[in-house]
Amino acid sequence: MRRIHLLQICIAMLGAASTLAQETGFKPIFDPGAPGLDGWKAPNMSYWSVRDGIIVAQSTQDNPVRSNQFLVWQAGQLDDFELKLQYRISGSQSANSGIQIRSQVADDGHVQGYQADIDRAGRYAGALYDERGRGMLAERGQKTVIGSDGKMAKTSLGDADALMNIIKQDDWNEYHIIARGSRIILKVNGETTADVQDNERKNLELSGVLALQLHAGPPMKVEFKDIQLKRLKLTDRKKIVMIAGPRSHGHGSHEHNAGMLLLGKLLNENVPEVYATTYLNGWPKDPTACDNADAIAVFCDGGGGHVVMRHLEEVDALAKKGVGIAMLHYAVEVPKGRPGNYMLNWTGGYFETFWSVNPHFKGEFKELPKHPITRGVKPFFMDDEWYYHMRFVDGLENVTPILTTTPPDSTRREGNDAHGANAHVRARMGMPEHVAWAYDRPGGGRGFGFTGGHWHWSWASN
Repeated sequence: MRRIHLLQICIAMLGAASTLAQETGFKPIFDPGAPGLDGWKAPNMSYWSVRDGIIVAQSTQDNPVRSNQFLVWQAGQLDDFELKLQYRISGSQSANSGIQIRSQVADDGHVQGYQADIDRAGRYAGALYDERGRGMLAERGQKTVIGSDGKMAKTSLGDADALMNIIKQDDWNEYHIIARGSRIILKVNGETTADVQDNERKNLELSGVLALQLHAGPPMKVEFKDIQLKRLKLTDRKKIVMIAGPRSHGHGSHEHNAGMLLLGKLLNENVPEVYATTYLNGWPKDPTACDNADAIAVFCDGGGGHVVMRHLEEVDALAKKGVGIAMLHYAVEVPKGRPGNYMLNWTGGYFETFWSVNPHFKGEFKELPKHPITRGVKPFFMDDEWYYHMRFVDGLENVTPILTTTPPDSTRREGNDAHGANAHVRARMGMPEHVAWAYDRPGGGRGFGFTGGHWHWSWASN
């Protein structure tokens, strides 16, 4: 008996990675017509409001800002991207703000990390700053290469004063931020103002939150509008988008959020070639979530409530671009018909009611095929809810069984119902069944299905 982390099974998603045909365009991530600051949050919301479809950050004599305040986008995190927005700042000459990118939120709510700087006086506008970190990385008009030892080599991009002349005081300006790998470029009104290549690994951040800043100081007002995000294809890693459905069962079972957080954490800590980002409680509210994905993995309840049911065409478009698709446990089930046909195209198999069953039993996996998914996996057994007798593509064409076991005959009970019993299953008494499989899609890309995972502690089961 050997211990196994099912991370090694989930690693199938790596094999599913493929190149997207083309980059998608910019998408708005703030809806000016939505009520209030839906999808944005700050520790103290009294400084933040929406007026005429514009995000407004404002301090007054009656409501002063004594420590920097941050409004964090809640729908997702940034990795490689382009961001465009319009900003306007007013108040005294000390009025100051910024746009935090790939940043981290400290316990006190302070957001720290890369900041595209904004100010009214022109001392910092267009510069790249490291909030609560290394300080100024590149002033306006500078190109900086940060060495692995943290030393900065700075050269000129242009005259700082001349670049300041393109920034309109007390009027709207466009900020365009490009972050690809370890390089960050800032542009204001179409002109490059800062360019940083960050090679210092201990401080380099390749992912993190997006936030808007209202700086401490005298009364000021900062406004933001037309916030648009474009995801860029990662060049040095494969990106896996982990989608967790909401809670549905009792404690310890169908722990979709906890399960995906755990798997994502293990992937990021142990597989440097991968970046896993996790979206909780249903389909991502981030409209760009899957735009630069190499693979998506879904762990949720199935049937008519499956999180993909309202996104079938969207997922199918991803599959046609070669994006890998993995379905875990109940997520292998969708209704028969159009959704089932989609699932066959994506993963090569699915749970079909009145054909498949979902009993609990001890699955024993004594032999494993030679396949990239099974690298490092030893024979094991696990007591779980193993769905079996899947509806596969005809003749298992392009399907590779990964986990196969012979269920006890007691699981092939009498009766006929949607999930627990049917004549098709009883006709296979004593025969082996596939409970995990890989699929090479004829049009490119890969799929993966895994039917275990009912119990949360199964992720670390013997």
